[in-house]
Amino acid sequence: LERTEGPGQLLGWDLDADGSAERFLYAEVGDHIKMEGKEVFRRAVRIMVDSATKSIEAAGVSVDDIALVVPHQANIRIIQAACDRLGIPMERAATVLHYTGNTSSASIPLALGDALDAGRVHDGDLVLLVGFGAGMTAASAVLRWGAR
Repeated sequence: LERTEGPGQLLGWDLDADGSAERFLYAEVGDHIKMEGKEVFRRAVRIMVDSATKSIEAAGVSVDDIALVVPHQANIRIIQAACDRLGIPMERAATVLHYTGNTSSASIPLALGDALDAGRVHDGDLVLLVGFGAGMTAASAVLRWGAR
């Protein structure tokens, strides 16, 4: 892996974790998943926004420069709340949740692929990928999109 110039750059990224939230979404060995939905919602929005903000700052760009945000597709309300807090209109969010449901770790690649197929991403566009998971963990990256 080496740094290159031009289209197709990773401009900024963030990895985050808040272990104090593990009790809100977990599964004991041999048991069912346990979730406190309201608390997961609140923390998911916060950790996604915090991670995305760190990636945007690390990239040296502004929220207004982001052409498309591709969030984890857990719940449309989480996506709407995170976009609202980031100041990104929903028109600039890639969503496939309405026909795929929550596909866990595949949701960001599926949403990005759908946006590419729909012609929503162009060479040179800044794309923000952002997700969260149990624990509570988050990751995000700002990419300058290059040729497919």
